[in-house]
Parts: sequence; structure tokens; C-alpha cells
Amino acid sequence: MSTQRLGYDGIVVTAPVTIPYVRYSIHAAHWWLGRALGELVQSAGVGKTDIDGLCVSSFTLAPDTAVGLCQHIGMSPRWLDHIPMGGASGVVGMRRAARAVQSGDATMVACIAGDANHVDSFRNTVSQFSRFAQDAVYPYGAGGPNASFALLTRYYMNTYGATREDFGKLCVAQRDNALHNPDALMKKPLSLEQYLNARVIADPIHLFDCVMPCAGADAFLVMHESKAQELGLPYARILSTIERHNAFPNDPIQYRGGWVMDIDDLYGQAGVTPNDIDFMQAYDDYPVINFMQIEDLGFCKKGEAAQFVRDNTFTINGSFPFNTNGGQLSAGQAGAAGGYLGTVEAIRQLTGQARETQVSDARVGLVSGFGMINYDRGLCTAAAILARSDT
Repeated sequence: MSTQRLGYDGIVVTAPVTIPYVRYSIHAAHWWLGRALGELVQSAGVGKTDIDGLCVSSFTLAPDTAVGLCQHIGMSPRWLDHIPMGGASGVVGMRRAARAVQSGDATMVACIAGDANHVDSFRNTVSQFSRFAQDAVYPYGAGGPNASFALLTRYYMNTYGATREDFGKLCVAQRDNALHNPDALMKKPLSLEQYLNARVIADPIHLFDCVMPCAGADAFLVMHESKAQELGLPYARILSTIERHNAFPNDPIQYRGGWVMDIDDLYGQAGVTPNDIDFMQAYDDYPVINFMQIEDLGFCKKGEAAQFVRDNTFTINGSFPFNTNGGQLSAGQAGAAGGYLGTVEAIRQLTGQARETQVSDARVGLVSGFGMINYDRGLCTAAAILARSDT
């Protein structure tokens, strides 16, 4: 059911920051988050005390929390939030920060996400990810998301007729996009043959269906449009946002996400249709989730994503530019920063700062988030439509 909500008139996002990803790092999450904050301050030309709101996402910040991080980096914000929602964190953090600025609870919010990746970080994360993980998954040798997404992928293939070649086309396109992104970890071209012949991880998932865990950070600022203009910062406008949690809990297996419940609200508030979207940044921990988002966000009907993939190129200069920086599948997954990757790239696209990944005349973009795989499904979904400042 669509509900009437206040728009985001006058609230903008700006100053996209990426601290380049590395495969492994001995630095703590605090170091990565602190570097992101430092880069925000420098790039925006503001003082740290000018930032009076802070939103933090990280899987490896423990035993600290967001408030502990404030002490660590010497901040005293009057508005603070912790968004532990994985791949949905970027959109959720942005929409909550926007409401804080809109209401006057903060004037400038830094949204930062980052994680360390020590040699043993990923195993520790998946073994303690949730009570389900601790009690019912990890002890039986199925820790981590590979097994769960293998089941979701097999179901999707059997139900809708998608093939590995269809998933592969999207992965190959994202790798092609990543080769234009100097910050992407994957530096070599990927052919469809290489994708198809890669070693099996959890059938039908093979090596190039999986993201590479790494260390890194991403960040952006939320403020009033007038403040961004005063600072001389290029910015993007927020047209609409949605989030939904634990959608369709009675579905025996996940084949749709919470976007379906709020799609009319998303496009209605923005005053656009799927045909008006110039690019899409989707959370892509596995290709099947890309398919789900393409369908559930209205670019084709349920079960038709495979044909949609066959009909488009998904490359920067082709039809339906998709995950233009390579996405997590080719740029890397820096923990919770993976949930910020698409948001930061969308801001760059709409402010003309995307360098070699820039989509020509990009005016309206969609960012989608998906996070917190818990036993058998992802629990958090979110999406936002952003626009160039003169749109």
C-alpha cells in the first residue's frame, strides 16, 4: 500500500569518497572509517566540527560501536546512527540522514562505511553473523552465504529458465565496467568461457558468481542544497527512497524482495517511471540477486530478467548501464562498505565525477540495496532514485 510521505526537497547528497580497496589489511575498521571521514573533510572543504551528524556501518568495528568510534576519532555529533544492514546500509543511511537534516536535528551528516579484512576476518564474520549462523548453519559446515544463494539460484533457474550463460553475461559486463574503474580490485578481462569454466563453489554457483571480501571504505555527505551551493560542491538530489525488512517471511524460498511492496511509492514519490532511469547500481553479492532487483524494481516482469539480460549490454556506453564501477563482483566487497558502493557511484555519475566510468548524459539513477542474509534469505531491502541537480 502506498502512503503519502514528505518529499526530500532541498536535501542533497554530495562528496562521494572511496578509500581504495585492498585484498587484505592489518589496519582496524577504525583506520578505514577515519580515513573516509578525513577524505570527506578535505574534499568538501569543511572542518570536522562542521559535521554534526554521523551514520556508521561496519561489520568489524566491534567491540566498539558508533559512539565508541566518535571517541576514537574525536567527534561530538548531535545526531548519531548505526546502520547494521549490510548491503542495504548505503540507502538506509542516506534516507535517515536526509530526514535528520530536513528536521533540523543535524545540518551536515557524514555517512561512512568501512571494514578491515585480516586473513581470518571473513570466517569470524560468518561464524558469528547471527543466532541462526551460530546455532543452525556454521556448526554444520555451511557457514557463509554461498550455500544459501546456491539454493536461491537453483530455484530461480528451475522456475524461470535462466541459464548460467545469462548470469555470466551480467558478470562479464560488470567486469568490463570495472576495467574502467582504477579502484576496482579485478584488473583482468573476463570472458564468458572463463566464467562458465570456473571452478564450482556450491553448485550452481561458480567462482565468478562470488564477491571477493576485501578491506576499504566509502562515504558521502548529506546536507541542505543551499549549504552545498555555498561550499561549491556538486550534488545530487534525492527524489525518493524506500526500505523494507523481513518481507514475505512465508515464502518457502526467496524469489522476491521487499522492493515489490513499495515500488509504487518509490516511483510515485520521484515522479518518474523505470523508463526514465539512465543507470542502475544494484547490490550484487551474487548474480541471482541482480536478476531479482531488475524484476522487483519494475524493469521487467517476474521471471523475465534472463530475457532482459539477453536484450541489453549493461556496459557503461551500452544499453541499461548497470553497476558502472564493476559492482562488488569486480570491484570487491569491503564488508558493510559494499552497501555504500552503489550509492557513492551513483552520486559520482550524477555529479559528473565518475571519470572513466561516466555514463553519457546521466540524469536519473536508481540505487538498490539488499542485505543481511540470515539462514536462508536476505532480510533488508532498500532503494533510492537520485537525480542530477538540474533535473
